Parts: sequence; C-alpha cells; structure tokens
Amino acid sequence: MPRFGLKTFMLTTDLTATEPAQEFMLVEYVNPFIGASTNVGDAGVYHGLGKTFPGATTPYGMVQVSPNIITGGDNGSGYSYEHQTIEGFAFTQMSGVGWFGELGNFLVMPTTGPLQKIAGKEDGSIKGYRSLYDKDSEKASAGYYSVKLSDYDIKVESSATPHCGILRFTYPENKQSRIQIDLARRVGGTSTRQYIKVLDGHTLKGWMECTPEGGGWGNGEGNANYTVYFYAELSKPLQDYGFWSADIPENHVRKRDEVTGIDYLKRVSEAPVIRNTQELNGKHLGFFADFPTRKGEEITLKVGISFVDMEGAEKNYKAEIAGKSFDQVKQEARDQWNKELSRIRISGGSDDEKTIFYTALYHTMIDPRIFADTDGRYTGGNGEIYHSDGTFTKRTIFSGWDVFRSQFPLQTIINPTLVNDELNSLITLADQTGRKYYERWEIMNAYSGCMIGNLALSVLADAYIKGIRKYDIDKAYRYALNTSRKFGNDELDYTAVGFSISHTLEYAYTDWCISQLAKELGKEKDAAAFYQKGQAYRNIFDKEKGWFRPRKADGTWEPWPENARTKEWYGCVESNPYQQGWFVPHDVAGMVELMGGKKAVIDDLNTFFEKTPSNMLWNEYYNHANEPVHFVPFLFNQLDVPWYTQKWTRYICDNAYASKVEGIVGNEDVGQMSAWYVLTASGIHPSCPGNTRIEITSPVFDRIEFKLDPAWFTGGTFTIVAHNNNPEIYIFKRLY
Repeated sequence: MPRFGLKTFMLTTDLTATEPAQEFMLVEYVNPFIGASTNVGDAGVYHGLGKTFPGATTPYGMVQVSPNIITGGDNGSGYSYEHQTIEGFAFTQMSGVGWFGELGNFLVMPTTGPLQKIAGKEDGSIKGYRSLYDKDSEKASAGYYSVKLSDYDIKVESSATPHCGILRFTYPENKQSRIQIDLARRVGGTSTRQYIKVLDGHTLKGWMECTPEGGGWGNGEGNANYTVYFYAELSKPLQDYGFWSADIPENHVRKRDEVTGIDYLKRVSEAPVIRNTQELNGKHLGFFADFPTRKGEEITLKVGISFVDMEGAEKNYKAEIAGKSFDQVKQEARDQWNKELSRIRISGGSDDEKTIFYTALYHTMIDPRIFADTDGRYTGGNGEIYHSDGTFTKRTIFSGWDVFRSQFPLQTIINPTLVNDELNSLITLADQTGRKYYERWEIMNAYSGCMIGNLALSVLADAYIKGIRKYDIDKAYRYALNTSRKFGNDELDYTAVGFSISHTLEYAYTDWCISQLAKELGKEKDAAAFYQKGQAYRNIFDKEKGWFRPRKADGTWEPWPENARTKEWYGCVESNPYQQGWFVPHDVAGMVELMGGKKAVIDDLNTFFEKTPSNMLWNEYYNHANEPVHFVPFLFNQLDVPWYTQKWTRYICDNAYASKVEGIVGNEDVGQMSAWYVLTASGIHPSCPGNTRIEITSPVFDRIEFKLDPAWFTGGTFTIVAHNNNPEIYIFKRLY
C-alpha cells in the first residue's frame, strides 16, 4: 500500500464509548463573522463568498436580529463585512444564499438629529439615516451582536429568542434622539403593503406583506409570498411619534434595482410626516418616535414575530420575551447554543480548527428554521392557518439541491427529529397546495423552482433507510412518484432541454432513490423500474469523447466546443461537464466502466485535484465553492485507493475553510458548505444518500463524539478516535 512518506495511525469507532471529550465551552468557539461576506472581488466570481450574517439568532430560530448594510444586488444576508455603513437592524435574515436573497424585514435604526426617511447611499451621494460604524467595536458571538454607530454615537446590541428579537441602544446626551422603523424594507426589494398601530404608550403591532411584485427571492421569480406580523414594545414612552407614507403609484416597479434608484428614493424622501393618528395602512410606511436622552441612557426594543397573524406575534412575545431583560435573553440564547453544539464534542486540533468546526456546526443549525408559532399554528401552503397536531414542527427554507449532499445526512446522525420535521413540512406543503409533488427549493411555502433536480426524494429515501419514519409514508411515496413523473427523464430516458447533463444525472440519482424506498416498502416492481431509470446517466455518455455530453431531443449530440469538459454552463448548471460528470453516486462501478476503467479514472481524478488552485476559489476543476463536486474526493475509496481520499479531503479542510471572514470559499448555501466540513473533519461522509454506506477519511481531530438522540437511536454516543493523529497520515482502520 502506498505511504507517500506518511505516518500510519489507527482509526477506531465505538458506539458506546464513555470517555469524555475535552471539556470547554463550545459556544466560545463560534465566530459568526466567518463567511459574512458577499464580496465578489475577494471571491473572484459573481457568486461571492459565504453570504452568512453575523447577527443574533437561536438554533433554527424564526428570528435573526442582524445589521443590514445592503439593499439591492445579490446580497442574500443583507450584510458584507467590507462595507463601512449600516442601514439598520432587521429581524429576519437568510443565511448563505444567492439569487438576490429574501427577508431583511422590520428594519430598525436608532438616530439623532433631523429625521431622514431613506437610508441613502454609502458613498454619501444621497444622504440618509444610514451611519458609519466603528469596525473595531463590532462584536459577534452565538446569540449576540454589538456595534457602535459613529454618526450618532449610539451603541447597538442585539439578541434573540426563537420567535422574538431584542435590541438595546445606549444613547448619547441629545435633545432629539430617535428610534425609527422602515416597514417597507426587504432584502432585494420592498414589502408591498404595511400596517402599523400604536396600542399604548409603549407598544406597537402590525404587519408587512411581501409579494413577488416587491422583488425578494430571485427578484420576484422565486415566488416568495408571505406576511411578517410583529408585536413590539419600546422601554421609552411613545410620547412624540409619527409616521411617513410614500405615494407609490400602482404601476411603479419595486424590485431590487428600482428601490435603490434615484426616482424611488426621492419619492420616499418626500413622503409627508403624519401625526395625530394611531394607525396607518400604506404601500411604503415608516414609523419614528422622538425623545430626549441623557448620556449612557439604555433603551430596549423587544419584538415578537409571526408568519401567521398579529395575535401569533403577541403570543410569541408573551411566551418568550415579555418581562425579560436584555442580559437574560442574551444568556438564554448562549445557553441554547451551547446545548445544541454539544451534539458533537471534539478533542485535539488547534484553536483555529476548533473555531472553524464549531462555527460550521453553528451554521448548520440556522435552517430549516421554525415556521410555526409557539402555540403550534402555522400558515399552510394554501394560505390557511393550520394547528400542528404535535407530531412535528413546521419548518421552512429547504435548499434541496445543496443540502441533500451533507447537511441532511449530518442531521440524520445528530438531529433526526429535524429531518422528520422537514419531511412532514414538505409532505403537508404538497398536500395543502394541491400540487401533490415536492418542491426542490422551498421558502415560506413557495414553490420557488430554484435550481434543479428532485432532491427531496434523496432526503426522504435517506431518512427512511435510516429509520426516520414518523410521517405518512404512503402519501410520501405517492408524492415521490408524482415528482419523478413531473420532473424527470421519462420522455427520452434522458433530459434534452437546457442543462442536459445536470438534469439527466440528477434525475437518474433521485429515481434510484425511489428504487431504494420502493425496495424497503416491498414494492418490488417499482424498485426494479426505478433502478433501471437510475441508469439514464448512460444515455448521455458519448463514448467517442469519453465523457458526458449534452444531447438534443432528436438523439443527436450538442456541438462539442473547444475545452468542452471545462466549459462552464455547457450542458450544466453552475458547473462544467468535468465537475458535474462525476455525479453518479448510486452506480460508481457503472460510471467507472464507461470512463475506461479504474486506472483511467484514478489518473483523471488526480488531474482534477492537482489542477485545482490552492486558494480553492471558484475554478474549472475541483470547485469546492459549489456543490456538484462535494462527494468527488470520496470516490477514491471506491476505487481502492483510499489514501487519495484522505489526502485530498484533508487538503480541502485546510484550504477551503479558515477562521476569518473569507473563511468559506463559496456560498454557505443553507448549511451545506459547513456540514461538509463537520462530517469530513470528523473523518466520515455519506457516499450516496439513500444508502447507509459511510466513507471513512482522515479526521482533523483526535476524537469526535456524536451524541445520539435516545428517542431515535440506542447506544448513547458514536465516537471516532484517531490514534497518533497528525496532518500527514494514512489510515489503518479497525472497527469494533
């Protein structure tokens, strides 16, 4: 066996190991600034970097209280570290996504001096309420964020509960201090209608309706259609308050580019101030309350959020945050994170590696987030209100094309209840909408159509195979069949339209997933039929070219351009044929045979990795910045050269992840990028979701202990121990 001058160590696994991992406060190793950049310059590509947010949230919480610095553009999190100004602090955010983003609702900004009704431009060309901030003052940890606004000399701190958020402002001495709320604001657009009412001397309630006409997800193409309800209490009495309401014509476009344009900003800046009323309904509303402050005076704003109704927002507020101080909320959020992060405990590794690991684990615990209120009510796919029967928690934001690869396989180990919740959420969504098939990228009940494939089928098959089965399996299976019929390779035994390679390979894999599910259910005829459908990948392999090639509906091949294998978008989505072509996880042996045999494939794979730039940024070869290649390093195990899997996975862990803002080389993609690291740094990774095979590789840490949920699994813990571990290793494995 080749050694490459490497030292040997032994990898053991133990389901019942009781020796404790190294003790430390796990939450101390979370750095929310890792990945908090959309900077396309640093990324070297239009996709940008991690696109995470640094603000406060709780595990899988509905609320995220985070600074927002960008409206418009492809800025899913509303934040990018390199910017110098802040527009305000929103109570909902997305994590790690492109396609222009969504949420960023209920934007709050503390100010002093004359009232400004627009945020203005960062370059100062248009004045507004946005403020420069002291970068050295900016701090973030799990469940907490703080910063000093330089223009107003105001310190802002945020924390959260699952359904509520809290802001604490420390003001200077000023006769004209203020808190103002932009109800129209939304990442990549606006909410299209708003309502607000002053209930008493401290309390507000209202809602913000967000439709595709206001931009948001896919700049409206993602079909996100939701209403955010709020119930808010300000510690300072509401004695001098007012509203502004901009006159927006019915035909005025209100998407990401238009709302940051001169015409729209001018229209909002000229909106009249309205006083002597307690409630208002309009198309672009804002609210403000003026008050004098003394130096060092602290004022808090506590907000309950709901996607059901105003009653739900109030109930959430009273259940989670009423009567609590800022410091109490902050401590409870920290405690929640420490508890969730303790699902995995590690020993060994440097402080930076621990920070990368636990921040990655933290990022896998943002989505799929809670969509139900504290009383169990949630808005269904038909817009009606449902009450959970207690068997699952309704969740939202399912980035199927990304998260089936590592994020959900990770959750099957550490949080099977979450996987069960998500499957119930997708099944009930298909039921309530009457569509009877699964959405590939769900957001707030929307069938967004983002990306490709039928990857809910992968999550379903993987869960069922692993014993996660608390849902209506008959209905789940029926909807799986419907999904394959609606989107798949049925017509030609391959897919010809657009991205022929990506579509055909992805559909072939998920049809194989149905075959595995059918086999478990005793449906032998279906199992055989869908197993055969899983062979559709063979129909787009051009033996003359020795690779996958896009094919037309009439059976002829698309023209083969120069450098076809490395030509991005040639028959592929966000990738090239070299990257996408390895995606036959369900039949590696068949793929290898087509490609000329084991030696040819090993040589080609090594070339694939050796030509990858050391910074691991977007490239033509092993492009870790995007998902299609994420299982490729593990192919070496199935080619009987496991040392290459160990070599390259360790290399990727060292070079694609870092303890810095730019520490995620591509979009975080709702937990996928981080889940890959958590699993791989632990020395394991699924070979193909839908079967139970786990690939073994070189762990970063000496000992990794997975806590098993006794409601689902026996054994207590699953522990991986790497004896004599060091960065240059070859595994001798013993399983017992």
